[in-house]
Amino acid sequence: MLRIDYLAVGGLPRISFEVTPHECLAVEGPSGSGKTRLLRAIADLDAADGFVYLDGAERREVPGPEWRRRVRYASAEPAWWGANAREHFPATAKLDRLIPAVGLEPQLLDRPLSELSTGERQRLGLVRAIADGPRVLLLDEPTSALDAQATALAEELIKFQVLAGRMVVLVSHNPLQVARLAHTRLVLPGNGKAAIVASAAA
Repeated sequence: MLRIDYLAVGGLPRISFEVTPHECLAVEGPSGSGKTRLLRAIADLDAADGFVYLDGAERREVPGPEWRRRVRYASAEPAWWGANAREHFPATAKLDRLIPAVGLEPQLLDRPLSELSTGERQRLGLVRAIADGPRVLLLDEPTSALDAQATALAEELIKFQVLAGRMVVLVSHNPLQVARLAHTRLVLPGNGKAAIVASAAA
């Protein structure tokens, strides 16, 4: 279980919620309400007061690299430090299954990243986030650069992660995507007054 206790993010009141295995929670709210900052705080990428627990262990009890291996943040435009995508994947990753699952050809792994489209890099970033089996996926607008067909493939891959027992926290401005993927919603109103947990749309 992922448990957030009284986490202080920006100007929001302290936030508490839980995500259980096989669950996707969507974080919604207007631009600037703190959605990305919340995900980055959970991943221990940005400092934030409060507590974040994964399976009983608090984030400060776990070395940072190990925490981020278990609790994986994936931004809408992933950062890359090597010349090609393959350099960013663990040698044990099952890329022959994951890459085609998002509608990409395996040879893209060896092409210079500068030659790839934003949508190709975004899909590779999603695969990179999943490849080594984190317990929690923090997905920040994972399909914002994708067309309808590529979005459908990415959503199927996300659904499979939930079915496999992972916990997913999703930021999306697309209410239809939230309805398709999320079991619960955390609504950040943007006025700093409340954080509301509600059932996802059917």
